Amino acid sequence: QVQLVESGGDLVQPGGSLRLSCAASVSIFRFEPLAWYRQAPGKQREVVATKPRTGSSIYADSVKGRFTISRDDAKNTVYLQMNNLKPEDTAVYYCYGFDKSAMMDVWGQGTQVTVSS
Repeated sequence: QVQLVESGGDLVQPGGSLRLSCAASVSIFRFEPLAWYRQAPGKQREVVATKPRTGSSIYADSVKGRFTISRDDAKNTVYLQMNNLKPEDTAVYYCYGFDKSAMMDVWGQGTQVTVSS
C-alpha cells in the first residue's frame, strides 16, 4: 500500500524552528509533485510548498524566506524546514504526492504544529 507518513510536529515558541519529515512507503520517484499543505482550525487546506523533481520549489507568500522544502531520494523522504515560526503557522501539516503509477492523490495523516508562547 502506498503511504506517506509525516513526523516532526510539535509545540514550539514563536521564532523557533521545526523540521517536518514525510517518509514514502515506495520510491519517491513515483510522486510528482511532492508538496506540503496545512490546515488551520476553521480554515481551508492550503499549499505551503511544492517540490518538483526538476525546477525551482514554489512557496506560499506567507512562508517565503522562512520555510524550505527538500527531498532525499535515497531515503524516500521529503522535508519541510520551518524557521522563524509564527503563531499563524499553527496548523495540521500534511504531506502530499501525486502517484504517477496509480494516477491518484496520496495524502499523509497529518502532523500538528503549534506555535505558542
